[in-house]
Amino acid sequence: QVQLVESGGGLVQPGGSLRLSCAASGFMFSRNPMYWVRQAPGKGLEWVSVINVDGGSANYQASVKGRFTISRDNVKNMLYLQMNNLKPEDTAVYYCAKDPWPDPANRGQGTQVTVSS
Repeated sequence: QVQLVESGGGLVQPGGSLRLSCAASGFMFSRNPMYWVRQAPGKGLEWVSVINVDGGSANYQASVKGRFTISRDNVKNMLYLQMNNLKPEDTAVYYCAKDPWPDPANRGQGTQVTVSS
């Protein structure tokens, strides 16, 4: 079955950086677009970024564009999210996911990112 394991979250000051990683198994990683989604405290799940199957194209939510970079390694079955210039409003649990990403079965357990001074 689909297994997605996120890591790399933590506490960081505003303006800081984090790199999230996601190890994928149980499905054909290289044939699936992959997503990062997040859920802030008291809010619903929202899409952050998506990358196509070969990593040649990516899209971002407007609030993170220019600060976050999604990437993938299809040899290692890994997905990444480089987050720079973090803001308090980026505080959330971050999940990597495959389509359909709203389905909990297609997401990992998440990693907490807290941006606070």
